[in-house]
Amino acid sequence: MERVRLGHSGIDVSRLCLGTMTWGSQNTQAEGHAQADMAMDHGVTFWDTAEMYPTNPVKAETVGNTETIIGTWLSQRGGRSRVQIATKISGAGQAAVRDGAPITGAALRAAVEDSLRRLQTDYIDLYQLHWPNRGSYHFRQAWRFAPRVTDRSEVEAHMLDVLHTAADLIDQGKIRAIGLSNESTWGAALWLHLAQTHGLPRMMSVQNEYSLLCRQFDTDWCELSTLEDMPLLAFSPLAAGLLSGKYAGDVVPEGTRRSFTPDLGGRITPQVFPAVAAYLGIAATHGLDPCQMAIAFCLSRPFPCIPIIGATSLGQLAVNLKAADLSLSESVLADIAIAHRLHPMPY
Repeated sequence: MERVRLGHSGIDVSRLCLGTMTWGSQNTQAEGHAQADMAMDHGVTFWDTAEMYPTNPVKAETVGNTETIIGTWLSQRGGRSRVQIATKISGAGQAAVRDGAPITGAALRAAVEDSLRRLQTDYIDLYQLHWPNRGSYHFRQAWRFAPRVTDRSEVEAHMLDVLHTAADLIDQGKIRAIGLSNESTWGAALWLHLAQTHGLPRMMSVQNEYSLLCRQFDTDWCELSTLEDMPLLAFSPLAAGLLSGKYAGDVVPEGTRRSFTPDLGGRITPQVFPAVAAYLGIAATHGLDPCQMAIAFCLSRPFPCIPIIGATSLGQLAVNLKAADLSLSESVLADIAIAHRLHPMPY
């Protein structure tokens, strides 16, 4: 597995990242461990989790269980330095975590300590802010987006509080780097500006949704990511399974993510299945597995991109892992470009 540098962090990670959000809900601990073993066998040493995981749905009684499963794997297998672990603090509004309290410096410190305990480790490689307190346009909120906070000084004070705490945590060796998630270009630019101005830790990466069906990153974010060397950790590169084709015809196979979340977080729309059909057609025409094509597309982008691959079975994971060896031809990319113009924003 090829390795890449995580922006300015000095941390080398695998070119694919293992997503773990189903461990503890759709997947048992034993299944999570088996996925971890398979990932390691293929050189995928970069793993992403969050304090609120597992999902589908998020429940107060299961918050933190995914980190606990990773912690038991680390305890049983050993070799903490073999893996690079990324986790996240939940932003404001998630009732299952700290009653929906916002991110503050104090909350950041407490959440890091809790994650360290569950993960059974002394340090976290990348600690991310799961979403901004001020809200965002992600998760289908773009259709009604309007800034919730209009006082820039309030935003700056919050960011400086978080960055000072992050500096302390880095100095203490509890985290190695800090990153963003579900953030806007304006927000990222301000984080970078404040860090540079005040000599505080730089945000090293951003974890936003990106796939053939969700390409909001292709414009302003593409420019910022490239020029600032802020890699995208692309979550849902298979669009919550839509691009695999398993929901084609608007079906809901038993045990799939859609059986738990019928609208797939707002991704099921009248426009989505024609778009999915277009990409499935491209894969069939060129003799490609649709999942591997979708993940390889993320790897082909002009900005630094690390797809986060998740699975609920070892068979799915085995297929997805092979995307690392796939390079899409110019003819495939040309067909994808045509399909994108025909189906630009299906959800």
